[in-house]
Amino acid sequence: MATTQMTTIPMFPLGTALLPDQPLPLNVFEPRYRQLVQDCLASPEGPVFGVVLIARGNEVGGGDVRHDVGLLARIEDHTALADGRYELRCRTQERIRVRKWLPDNPYPLAEVELWADENAGTQTVDYEFPALVERIELLYGLLARLAHQQGTPPPDPPVVAPFRGALGNRLYELAALVPMGDADRYAILAAPGADERLRAVSETIENAIEMVQFRLQ
Repeated sequence: MATTQMTTIPMFPLGTALLPDQPLPLNVFEPRYRQLVQDCLASPEGPVFGVVLIARGNEVGGGDVRHDVGLLARIEDHTALADGRYELRCRTQERIRVRKWLPDNPYPLAEVELWADENAGTQTVDYEFPALVERIELLYGLLARLAHQQGTPPPDPPVVAPFRGALGNRLYELAALVPMGDADRYAILAAPGADERLRAVSETIENAIEMVQFRLQ
C-alpha cells in the first residue's frame, strides 16, 4: 500500500489509543467482528486490519464516532474457540489516515492511506533526544520512590538503546515507556511529523513527572 494510494480495509475501532509496534491482544465475540477476523484470515493480502481510537460511543453494536488517524494491525496468532469467539494476538504496524469511512457492511470499512511522517525533525537530535531519555530516567526514579512509599513493587527501569534510525520512530519507542492516557497517546500518534511528536512526547513526560511529584508530597 503506497503512501499516496488509498486502499479499502476492515477497521476495528477500539476504546484505547495505541502506538506503532505494540502488542494488541483481542477477544473477539461480536458477530460482525468475528466475520472481520474470518475475512482477514482468508485474505490473500494477509491478516491485516486497521485500528482507530473511538472518539465517542462504544464499539459494541456500532453507533460510535471514530478518529481518523490509526494504525495497521497484523494478526500474528489466533485461536478459534468452540463458541465462535476468537482470541487474537496482534501487533500494530504503520500509521494510517482514514480518507473515507464506508458503510458498516457488516463491519466497519474505510478507505485509508499510509501516513508517513511529514518531517524528519530539525537538527536537534544530538541533545534533545538524550535530554528526553534523562527525563524518562528521572520519571522512573520518582515512580520507584512512589512505589516504595506505597509498599508496592517498583517499575522496571527503562532500557533505551542508543539513538539509531528515524527520530519519529524513536519517539514512539520513548512514548511507550511513559504512563499516559488515551488523549495524550493519540496526540503523539496524530502528530504530523517528528518535530511535532517531539514536543508532544516532551510535554507528556513533563506532565507525568509533575503528577508523580504531586503524589509524593
